Amino acid sequence: MRAHAFLMAALTALTARSRGDDPERGDVPGWVMITVMTAALVLAILVPFRAAIVDAVQNALSSVTSAG
Repeated sequence: MRAHAFLMAALTALTARSRGDDPERGDVPGWVMITVMTAALVLAILVPFRAAIVDAVQNALSSVTSAG
């Protein structure tokens, strides 16, 4: 009985996916836009503040490694 229920659920999900009305599918163009905007934001922050970011990371790493 349990195997029958699992098989029916799997077939229902497969049918929904093949029809294209899967609610878990997501919005691909939206995710692409979010990814591109995030990359642009990272670059916009990194370019003018690169030296300060590198110095801060080096100071943090040196304080952690020399603390022992």
